[in-house]
Amino acid sequence: MSWPRAILSGLVIVLVAFGLLVFTTDLILSDLTSLERSRRVLLATVWFIGSLVGLLWALRRLQQRRII
Repeated sequence: MSWPRAILSGLVIVLVAFGLLVFTTDLILSDLTSLERSRRVLLATVWFIGSLVGLLWALRRLQQRRII
């Protein structure tokens, strides 16, 4: 893999991970005012763990297929 492709791949992975793990979790905690706090925390926790597992699985599949 060339350096530009490696840098671009890494940047895309970091941006997607940030969007799924940080940005969306923050939106769940701060913008879902119709739910009680404990339910928002539970939903954000489930979202974070599910997103993390999904990202790990996707990265493993990409690595297995030699895309990254």
